[in-house]
Amino acid sequence: MLDNLYELRAFLTVAQAGSFTKAAAQLGVSASALSHSIRKLEEQLDIKLFNRTTRSIATTDAGEQLFHHLQPLFESIEHNVNALSEFRNTLKGRLRINGNDHAFAFVLWDKLIAFSRQYPEVELELVSETKFVDIVAGRFDAGIRLGADVAQDMIAVRLSDKMQMAVVATPDYLADHGTPKNVDDLKQHNCLLIRLQSTDSIMQWEFRPNPKSQQPIRFQPRGRLTFNNSHLITRAVKDGQGLAWLPIDSVQAELERGELVEVLNKYAISYDGYHLYYPNRRQNSPLFKALVEALRV
Repeated sequence: MLDNLYELRAFLTVAQAGSFTKAAAQLGVSASALSHSIRKLEEQLDIKLFNRTTRSIATTDAGEQLFHHLQPLFESIEHNVNALSEFRNTLKGRLRINGNDHAFAFVLWDKLIAFSRQYPEVELELVSETKFVDIVAGRFDAGIRLGADVAQDMIAVRLSDKMQMAVVATPDYLADHGTPKNVDDLKQHNCLLIRLQSTDSIMQWEFRPNPKSQQPIRFQPRGRLTFNNSHLITRAVKDGQGLAWLPIDSVQAELERGELVEVLNKYAISYDGYHLYYPNRRQNSPLFKALVEALRV
């Protein structure tokens, strides 16, 4: 019989992080103390759970089996403990949400801040990435993506209306380089690029040739500056470095002040809005229900 559950929690954290250093930081202990706990667990079970080298750590077959069996059990314990907060007329717990910069900063920010103020004992961790992640394997409670990108086996709740894209530049840039009249004209311009984390490729720009068209025009932009997030692209376009393809609401204030100008607006494309998605085991948690109600349209 195990003395306590700490070693099992430590095991789950190390297996998920793939590193003693990262896991120790999450647990608030030293790497050596964490390594000692894992050794103790392996001795109790008389089974090797990790293959260790000087540079990496990975679960053995036995460790992988234990991880997949224990993870949902610990999540269930955590959710049931958090559910007791309803008897205190408040909510308490921790929520990890995966999304992207635009969703967090421009679509959901006010709602997330209002939720945080309403439930001051709830810890929110917002992880912004451009790549698609497995929210279950990544131990996220939920993810936020455009509707078309949500996996079919997930429950999805709409969070926003359609997202409209826009090609923008400064008036000075357009005065110096000309204003593109059609998509093909973009070949003559310096486009500000974003590299996708998931594929390591440059993101294509998409346009709608006419309102009734179902098939978008895909354009492969070229330029001298490449970024991995939209914040830096916004900064670069405001500094007159080229044309940027961005969600229009992320530059709405600059457009209204005349700092930026939209071009090719007759070709602008819209995408299905953002959705919160999550596995069905999350839906019965009072804390998670409160989050869904706070964010949904």
